[in-house]
This record gives sequence, C-alpha cells and structure tokens, in this order.
Amino acid sequence: MTVTLVLVIAMAVLFSCGVYLLLERSLTRMLLGFLLLGNALNLLLLTMSGAAGDPPIGTTSKGIADPLPQAFALTAIVITFAVSAFLLALIHRSWKLSRADEVEVDEADVAIGRERDEAADEDPETTTDAEQEATR
Repeated sequence: MTVTLVLVIAMAVLFSCGVYLLLERSLTRMLLGFLLLGNALNLLLLTMSGAAGDPPIGTTSKGIADPLPQAFALTAIVITFAVSAFLLALIHRSWKLSRADEVEVDEADVAIGRERDEAADEDPETTTDAEQEATR
C-alpha cells in the first residue's frame, strides 16, 4: 500500500466522520466535525499537490516543489482556526445563557417550512403534466 493510498483512506475517514458529526444537534460535536473536515481538507491538498520536491534553493528549477498547494494549506489552516474560534465563542455563549449544548428546533421555522410546502403543492406551475391530467 502506497503512502498516497493511505492518505486517501485517512482523508475519506476524516471526511465521513466530520460530516456525521456536523449533522448532530450538539454544538460541541459540530465543532469537532468541522475540525475533522478542516484536517481532511488539508490532507486533500497535501495529496493533490503531487510528489514532494526539492526546496527552492539552488541554480536550476528542476524538481522544485510547487508552493501553491502549500499556500492553500496554510490558508485552509487559518480559516479553520478562525471558524473554530467563532464556534467556540458561540458554544460558550450558548452554555452561559441556557446551560445547554444542543440546538433546539425552532417552531416558527418549522411552521414557515410547512407553509412553503403547502404553497408548493397548490401551485400549478410546480406540478407535473401527469399530475395536472390526473386532477382533470
């Protein structure tokens, strides 16, 4: 098994665990899922950058590593850190206010969603031709 295959498998596991944790209602699990997605993205950038090269010191440009994927990885690390700090602030504020870590279902949003679904069912432009023929 090559190093690239191991990185791809690790990246796939991190992506799947991160998405699973992001779909939870607990803010702490959402933060952990986001961190896993950030690490998976860094592995993706590392894997897609190609083979390792020489440092850019010397007289020829043969075999020098491409600095663009490294810049992307650094940018991804900074963005992940900033969003993680913001999520930590949200989790801390939520804990201070309600002593709860879970996101609750907002009844007003659910009602708006139901109204939107009912309006879409009544709208003749969104129904298919077969449904219109069945109602005639």
